[in-house]
Amino acid sequence: MLRARDAMDRTYAEPLDVPALARIAFVSPDHFSRTFRATFGETPHRYLQRRRVERAMFLLRTSARSVTEICVDVGFTSLGTFSRTFRDIVGESPSAYRKRGGDHPADAVPTCFARAWLRPAGPR
Repeated sequence: MLRARDAMDRTYAEPLDVPALARIAFVSPDHFSRTFRATFGETPHRYLQRRRVERAMFLLRTSARSVTEICVDVGFTSLGTFSRTFRDIVGESPSAYRKRGGDHPADAVPTCFARAWLRPAGPR
């Protein structure tokens, strides 16, 4: 499971599916999905979405690229899906997040703490 999760962390922007991740973990796709959820508390798909949104949050705070460019850069193929997923995980739209990004309280703390603090929560 850790090998597959590490692959997701490294290649989050590439198209990844459960069968490919199951091959990395040396298990069947069904077993992979059940075990991943039991181990990490969320489905492989949701974990990958969260990783992509985390990267998008960083890019929205630190770059001037458009939301559409960031959407594609982090692995989403649809701006609508990206915006809906971002809002579900973060609680606001990518544009609203970018607008308040410069005065975020995390700017005053060390990066290692900010990463842990800013990481979107799993299912609520």
